[in-house]
Amino acid sequence: MTTTPPQPAAQLSPGDVARAAHAVLAEVGTVVVGMRGPLRTALAAILAGGHVLFEDVPGLGKTLAARSLATALGLEFRRIQCTPDLLPADITGSSVWDPATGAFTFRPGPVFAGLLLADEINRTAPKTQSALLEAMAERQVTVDGTTYPMRRPFHVMATSNPVEYEGTYPLPEAQLDRFMVRLAVGYPDAEAEVDVLTRRLERRQEDATVRRVVDDRTLLAMQAGVEQVRVDPDVVRYCVDLAAATRAHDAVEVGASPRGSQALLLVARALAIIEARRFVAPEDVKAVAVPALAHRITLTPAAWASGRAAEDVVREVLSRVPGPSTVSAAG
Repeated sequence: MTTTPPQPAAQLSPGDVARAAHAVLAEVGTVVVGMRGPLRTALAAILAGGHVLFEDVPGLGKTLAARSLATALGLEFRRIQCTPDLLPADITGSSVWDPATGAFTFRPGPVFAGLLLADEINRTAPKTQSALLEAMAERQVTVDGTTYPMRRPFHVMATSNPVEYEGTYPLPEAQLDRFMVRLAVGYPDAEAEVDVLTRRLERRQEDATVRRVVDDRTLLAMQAGVEQVRVDPDVVRYCVDLAAATRAHDAVEVGASPRGSQALLLVARALAIIEARRFVAPEDVKAVAVPALAHRITLTPAAWASGRAAEDVVREVLSRVPGPSTVSAAG
């Protein structure tokens, strides 16, 4: 099996990256209604090289959003429906005996894609959930002792139902930590829901399609362009202070790890370039703090029993930790 990576496009300036990102969001917005904020954060996570977890109730368009984003980004899209009987080989692939050659041949699974959607990931067993860990962290898959590198770009988007627990397997902290952000879509307001129904009537069919805006080569160049965004030392310190404050919070048993502060900084940097800025502002960090940190926090039993949420803890931390007074746009 060959996994030759696409040749990167010519280097893109931050302005070029911003224009391409807004074109992608605009195209996805033609079929996905009322999700501009979550989609922007999801795109920022992808530009930062990460993976995305959507945790919300069914029927809000998460699958459509993932497929539309993959199409607009020019990525090969694969979807797996997670069920209790799903096996690791159903994700990674397996070695199959070929009578013609008298040898085993590896047949790659759906994980060998540009964007993999793991739908209802909390409905499959932990052994199968862990099959994604190596691919998400190392961009490679090991089957029968042989390691197969994966082509780039590669991203995982997963969905999880936070309100129905019967027959589910909650993701362990180690796997939650592999997702750069966790997003909640929320119910649309009345006008947005009317818009959803109206668009369905107008297209006279169930399927909603988007056009490709960029290709995988351009996406790699966009990700490289994010590396040009400058980060002041004060902003780096701010990210560290926020993560450290979650560890000291009285409602928290286990706070955000250094991987959390790194994710916070990387997503903030990608969000800055989407907003056509060459530097990270404290507002970028604040905008992505909840999706980047909340899922990395374990509450104490008392806090959990009282109904507190990790998102509330992050918001409290944001209100307590002072941000940088000034950030220079020069550089």
